[in-house]
Amino acid sequence: MSEIQVGLVGYGTAGAVFHAPLIHATPGLRLAAVVTRDPGRAAEVSTRYGATAVKDADDLWPRCDLAVIASPNRTHIPLATAALEAGRPVVVDKPLARTAQEARDLVELAAKKRLMLTVFQNRRWDGDFLTLRRLVAEGALGDVHRFESRFERWRPVPKGGWRESGGADEVGGLLYDLGSHLVDQALQLLGPVREVYAESDIRRAGVGADDDSFLALTHDSGARSHLWVSAVAALLGPRFRVLGSSAAYEKHGLDVQEERLRAGMTPDAPGFGADPEEQWGTLGTIGSAARVHTEPGSYLDFYLGVAACLRTGSAPPVDPRDVVDALAVIEAARRSADERTVVRIP
Repeated sequence: MSEIQVGLVGYGTAGAVFHAPLIHATPGLRLAAVVTRDPGRAAEVSTRYGATAVKDADDLWPRCDLAVIASPNRTHIPLATAALEAGRPVVVDKPLARTAQEARDLVELAAKKRLMLTVFQNRRWDGDFLTLRRLVAEGALGDVHRFESRFERWRPVPKGGWRESGGADEVGGLLYDLGSHLVDQALQLLGPVREVYAESDIRRAGVGADDDSFLALTHDSGARSHLWVSAVAALLGPRFRVLGSSAAYEKHGLDVQEERLRAGMTPDAPGFGADPEEQWGTLGTIGSAARVHTEPGSYLDFYLGVAACLRTGSAPPVDPRDVVDALAVIEAARRSADERTVVRIP
């Protein structure tokens, strides 16, 4: 296969800030066409990437070897299905689907078509999470028994748009948005979940989906994950606080890659994923703790994995079956919050 021609559906935040720059920076991939009806965005994709703007997905499939779905959440399943039916391997932004069954059906379709399907769980390549996985693998914390993880923001005035105003039909709210990352990281770190308890609220006027949620997960191992997503946190808690039998790891501040992408820094630039030393985390115990260098974050590794999968047949960077499991946890969390009960996962 020569240069892989990529078609991108959607050029909002996900498409413009994340996918387009990462695709453009990946050797062997070329952003060939983008679905957008906005004249300003059409001009930008042409000028910045040399890509052709098309008005709908049906015009996109003949122009690409790989389809990337970065459109509103409710369209992920129908568009990914159409891409697979058109014979195109697919990258889908998170959340893959509204339900685990929808996601499972899509995975089965991709397998039937013998086409790659993967999901943009880019937070697996956050520098702080890479650091945590290394520390756990090295045994630096001993046996991990509690994983605390947060994506908190202070946005007392809603920004508007479908993510906040849309309900279940739009697959909106923080539980599906940032919660998809938190649940995915918890499963990657501590394995399958057997019980879920959740609290989910709408705190701000004019918002139609959760903006302040908490999940307590019990893993098969007996370890527990406590996860927070909130738009109404006036003071931010630690990004990670992980307790083990030998030591703990605590980290404040967000991974730097999103901020740098928004500022226009290219993801292959030197130092792109480097965490400032003042944001490094701490490892140890009371009276005996030290700062720990944060591993460089690398969202680019996701698309390098996509290119390798298409060229060599290696495994996709994110196994979509992992995402089915994560969506089962999110569904259980929604039920738990609605019914005010602990939900067991079969």
